[in-house]
Amino acid sequence: MAESIFRDKVDKAGLSGQISTDSAGTAAYHIDNLPDPRTIAELKRHGIETNHRARQAVSEDAGRFQYILAMDSSNYHNLQNTLPAQFDGLMLMRDFDLKGAGQDVPDPYYGGEEGFSQVYEILNRSIDEFIKMIVTKHHIKVV
Repeated sequence: MAESIFRDKVDKAGLSGQISTDSAGTAAYHIDNLPDPRTIAELKRHGIETNHRARQAVSEDAGRFQYILAMDSSNYHNLQNTLPAQFDGLMLMRDFDLKGAGQDVPDPYYGGEEGFSQVYEILNRSIDEFIKMIVTKHHIKVV
């Protein structure tokens, strides 16, 4: 869900030529699967399409991306063990959430649709602030 929201916001801001994105899990459970149907439905409610296929994070991601955002502390620690020690772009998604800085993004998988709506709102807020940070820090001109 986070990648699709981020990609949508980057596209709408005219930044797709300057900012790239991808998404990966820290475990191999769902490799090559589409997102949960409830994720797809929540994104569609907000006019966002997705066709992402799951992949597992690898150490080479540190060379492909300047920032890697973990959804929760467990994934953060898994990524610390996956990425090279010198990679300094690892952060928690909610480090950028003005309403829950530093907290975990809850996993809605075992709940109902309302959990997916809640996660969408958390990600939407956090990604807005993350994009602001990128634009400011890297002096990117928004079209």
